[in-house]
Amino acid sequence: MHGIVLAAGGGTRLRPLTDALPKTLLTVTNDGRSILELAVANLAEVGITDITVVTGHAATAIDDLVPTLEKRYDVRIDQRYNDRYATWNNAYSVWLVRDVIARGALLVNGDTVHPVDVERRLLASRGSADVLLAIDDDKTLGEEEMKVQLDDQAGGALRRITKQMDPSQAHGEYIGVTLFEPAAGQPLADALEATYDRDPGLYYEDGYQELADRGGSVTGVSIGAGVRWVEVDDHDDLARAHTVTAGA
Repeated sequence: MHGIVLAAGGGTRLRPLTDALPKTLLTVTNDGRSILELAVANLAEVGITDITVVTGHAATAIDDLVPTLEKRYDVRIDQRYNDRYATWNNAYSVWLVRDVIARGALLVNGDTVHPVDVERRLLASRGSADVLLAIDDDKTLGEEEMKVQLDDQAGGALRRITKQMDPSQAHGEYIGVTLFEPAAGQPLADALEATYDRDPGLYYEDGYQELADRGGSVTGVSIGAGVRWVEVDDHDDLARAHTVTAGA
């Protein structure tokens, strides 16, 4: 099992902090660790030592940090540069690591702060589908969340994943962590390519929808009640991330 961290985005809502830094390198702990370092630490804790980071905005800042993270967590970090990060959405970022997915991988959004129990739950659920999505089914949902609707009659198979869903119709929110079995590699690559060919502005979650619509094996895994996590999109989220890590 390999690790993937998506860290290409510009983080425009966090300016000026992200003028010269990717938001994944923003500090979120009292001892100075970044979002990226927490993601690497979680992957290392569940035994994943080969990690690919997809970079874009301010990529050289990640280049400079990689040797330190490799030594600190005894991991190997490969970087894939997304030269379309400024004009395309992240479906293309995930397509860039299709070879890693084909070997089996855990993917983590580079702006998500969460406990390692999320990775453990996904790993414990292996065998239930080729693609496992970490779902917060305890949170009250609004308009902005990446909402997920599952098929209760088909073992929790994915029916819909989109922000454009009535919250009352959703089972929960996808939190930005996915487990891929090797069998998902080529079908997902094809679905992602079809997605960004249709519209480069689409999310990789739209690729998951395309895969499910094609009959792919995609399901959700609950992260459990009361799990504290945050997706860091703006300054308020960054403040919440400090609270989440302080209480970990």
